[in-house]
Amino acid sequence: SCLSFADINQRKQIDDLFNQLKTTTNYEVSKKIESKIWELWSIHPSENSLTTLLADGSFYVSQNKLETAYETFTKAIELDSSWAEAWNKRATVLYLMGKYEQSQADINKVLELEQRHFGALAGQGLVQTALNNYQKAIDSYIEAHKIHPNMKSPLIMIEKLQLQIKKESI
Repeated sequence: SCLSFADINQRKQIDDLFNQLKTTTNYEVSKKIESKIWELWSIHPSENSLTTLLADGSFYVSQNKLETAYETFTKAIELDSSWAEAWNKRATVLYLMGKYEQSQADINKVLELEQRHFGALAGQGLVQTALNNYQKAIDSYIEAHKIHPNMKSPLIMIEKLQLQIKKESI
């Protein structure tokens, strides 16, 4: 599919933000950059109706209407399967439903489309933890940390998982 000016412009903005995310040492600044990235990820570059669909799905998640959220994100994926955030949101719902293998399959799609998706990498950490694949989970958090060095959860989770591995090897 050919990229529109909107796509290219959004990509450039995201690339710039990722460069800033890697280089900033200030936690507060990194939080601001992170929210800008999430904001751009959540806006479809060319279809407002898809942006609305994603927001609707997120609202259903907040209301714990997971089936409806799942259907909403699936619809967004069907309308544009190259939009990483639709896959990411559905992966989250599948995780919340306890469907870990399906969640992982959606995460694979996200990372295929946007390998820097620290949210999907952190999500993969949770999914792999739920599947008792602690080393795989640690690897995910290490990746997330490389992309977003100021994100707190990866380091906390890596430590927890290393303790878990130690405990289970005794």
